[in-house]
Amino acid sequence: MTWLFILLVLLLVVSPVMWLKPSPRQRRVSALRTAAIKTGLTVKLEKPPLHGIETAMPAYRWRYPQDRPGPDFVLVRDDHASAALKSFAHGWRWRREPLRPLPEALESRLKELLERLPQDAIVVESHRHALALWWWESQNFSRFSTYLEDFVALRDGLAGRPDDSAVTVPLGQPKA
Repeated sequence: MTWLFILLVLLLVVSPVMWLKPSPRQRRVSALRTAAIKTGLTVKLEKPPLHGIETAMPAYRWRYPQDRPGPDFVLVRDDHASAALKSFAHGWRWRREPLRPLPEALESRLKELLERLPQDAIVVESHRHALALWWWESQNFSRFSTYLEDFVALRDGLAGRPDDSAVTVPLGQPKA
């Protein structure tokens, strides 16, 4: 009986420690975020630009150069968009279109990227400071890294195309 009591006490002591151990998903997401940050991305948990989702969601951001802001737009996957929104590419709708149309090459690049994104990628957003992907992190970094080059090229193409004409230029530099 004494041994049973000692075993029970030991299990009670060890049990909380096992609860602190990260799950396989938590380890994968942590590795994904760490590797993404090392490539220069910003990763934040925030409320997404969607109606009906109040919980924080991961947003991976590619920052535009400070002197070359990007356009404002929001693309939403059909599953999370109203049928009243204008269709853009297969499975995606504009929640907010850029004021100036995108050049054909950029629009084509964006459509190709949207077709490749995982199903848990819900929003692609651009504003003057960054291009962002809102998703539930279903993949590991080796798979996610296959999108990096495309996002960087898209970001570079969108940089310097702000929706407003009042582009802020650092002092001492000519306006392009």
